[in-house]
Amino acid sequence: MAPRGETRERVLRTAADLFQRQGYHGTGLTQVLAESGAPKGSLYFHFPDGKEQLASESVALSGREVGEALTEAVLAAPDARAGLAAMGDHFARNLRESGFSKGCPVATVALETAAESEAIRASCDDVYAGWQQGIAAALRGWGVPEERAEPLAALVLSSLQGAIMLARVRRDVSVIHRVTAQLADLI
Repeated sequence: MAPRGETRERVLRTAADLFQRQGYHGTGLTQVLAESGAPKGSLYFHFPDGKEQLASESVALSGREVGEALTEAVLAAPDARAGLAAMGDHFARNLRESGFSKGCPVATVALETAAESEAIRASCDDVYAGWQQGIAAALRGWGVPEERAEPLAALVLSSLQGAIMLARVRRDVSVIHRVTAQLADLI
């Protein structure tokens, strides 16, 4: 029998993957348990508030991992053009590797639940705020003045989110690369 922490982590990661691919309403708890191999009683043991808690924590986990990957890519970039390209490359690679079944791990859930679950909405907002702060910090590091960094970070984040959605629908990541190139020209 797996230790409690391992079971919880396995359920959380499985749920994060399913929510990213299928959305909140398209993912059932029975499927999460089946694909994670967790015993039936473990879900409410580890997530007493059920699916809503599982989704909130899944979004936070995915958001943290994507944020770390983006930070690593951006820190290695010498300038805004290279940094934005690295961010776009991250999302484009994930789309291609998943056969376009996985877009942004936050957007899929946020679009479905923001109006109906305060807990999930808050988790999504926290992730987006963290990403935006990271982008703003990178922009400042590349010489963008303080007063422009936050508004430009919001523009970068929202443009990337739209590009990811278009790329997923079109099954073509070139829109991501075009958008990041245009953003670099603006900065």
